[in-house]
Amino acid sequence: QVQLVESGGGLVQAGGSLRLSCAASGRTFTMYKMGWFRQAPEKEREFVAAINRNSDNTYYTDSVKGRFTISRDNAKNTMSLQMNSLKPEDTAVYYCAAEVSQGNYGYWGQGTQVTVSS
Repeated sequence: QVQLVESGGGLVQAGGSLRLSCAASGRTFTMYKMGWFRQAPEKEREFVAAINRNSDNTYYTDSVKGRFTISRDNAKNTMSLQMNSLKPEDTAVYYCAAEVSQGNYGYWGQGTQVTVSS
């Protein structure tokens, strides 16, 4: 079992930046590939970014490449998502998640709201 808690969401103008954090507790954080997902109103949840256990590989959905950066600190059991050049279409609830088996994210945080105004 692993518990995940997101923080750092808020309201920002288009072009601005936010940094989301995910704090993990419970089972060893380094066991898991970690990811960020988001869900906008009336839309399905979508993948945003992921980072493997040792931070040597990162993955991004096309719409955030070059603007978002995922990172993790295994010593502190935390993961972050630096979001720059934010757009109104980035508005969503953002969730961090831990991958328990390939492609299966079994642990989720409660989410943090990001709102980008135009």
